[in-house]
Amino acid sequence: MNIPEHRKAIDQLDAHLVKLLNERTRHVLEIGAMKLKNGEEIYAPHRERAVLQRICKANQGPITDDSLRAIYREVMSSALSLEKSMTIAYLGPEATFTHQAAIKRFGSSLHYAALKTISDVFSEVGKNRADYGVVPVENSTEGVVTHTLDMFVDSDLKIVAQIILPVQQCLIGNLKHEQIKKLFAHPQSLAQCRAWVQRKLPHVEIIETSSNARSAEQAAAAKHAAAIAGSLAAERYGLDVLETDIQDNAVNVTRFLVLGRQCSPPTGHDRTSIMFSIAHQVGALHRALGAFRKYKLNMTKIESRPSKRKAWEYFFFVDCDGHAEDRKVARAIVELGLQCSFVKVLGSYPNTE
Repeated sequence: MNIPEHRKAIDQLDAHLVKLLNERTRHVLEIGAMKLKNGEEIYAPHRERAVLQRICKANQGPITDDSLRAIYREVMSSALSLEKSMTIAYLGPEATFTHQAAIKRFGSSLHYAALKTISDVFSEVGKNRADYGVVPVENSTEGVVTHTLDMFVDSDLKIVAQIILPVQQCLIGNLKHEQIKKLFAHPQSLAQCRAWVQRKLPHVEIIETSSNARSAEQAAAAKHAAAIAGSLAAERYGLDVLETDIQDNAVNVTRFLVLGRQCSPPTGHDRTSIMFSIAHQVGALHRALGAFRKYKLNMTKIESRPSKRKAWEYFFFVDCDGHAEDRKVARAIVELGLQCSFVKVLGSYPNTE
């Protein structure tokens, strides 16, 4: 085939794809109408995971699985926006890694609300002013986001999904390397790139900011200035990406939680998050954790936080493999309750690691 013949075939395929995409969307809208009638949530992380797994299994190339997932993310995002006017609240401002994580999960067709604090995100979702919320919970380099954990103490919201985002820190600006005299950076981003900065920009003035987006904004407005931020911030503020992957740790990943009101049903590959408190007694934590050992449940995380209600009283946060409706997990939660003064299931959701 010559080029005109290839282009003619592409045009015919495009017409067929448009027809099929609209047909697929009509089915989605019918399902959405039924869900709304029954008072069910439109967004279904378990179904989303199954769809993405199925299309990748059917993929024979040359499109990569990552590219195919990105295409389908936007297909599903478009359908969601037609089913219901949805708002996704996230810890702002715009163009931060949390914003990037939210778009990765929900696509670009929905409405996003950038909020000032993690508390604001919980509040917006809790008061039904947003359908879902996205907040950071831990970074593989910097550790846990304690404010997110603390918010669960008094919140009835559930964790309905998680987002694992590889953090790619970039040097961005509209100048050459040797012209940089000021570097704007959020303290956490700077901590993740400190060795690189000392090696490559040892003499620049470092100015700390409140967010990566703010770093990009100030770099765009100042002379002889660059910033540490993500590629989304560079795009938002019209800056060039001068260098990518400048973080000191090559495996730099942030985990985000999607907050909602209803948990997903089991998928067979889930994670459950639980919080509990124990009596201030010798061996109390050991006895409590015995429930996970008894039922051979793998704990993937444990953190402690002061309760802020009574001196030397702590809440413990545990992630384990399995869904709260699974027999072993359900029994472990019952036994945990016998050993603890307080137990709360924060959510069960597809494990997308």
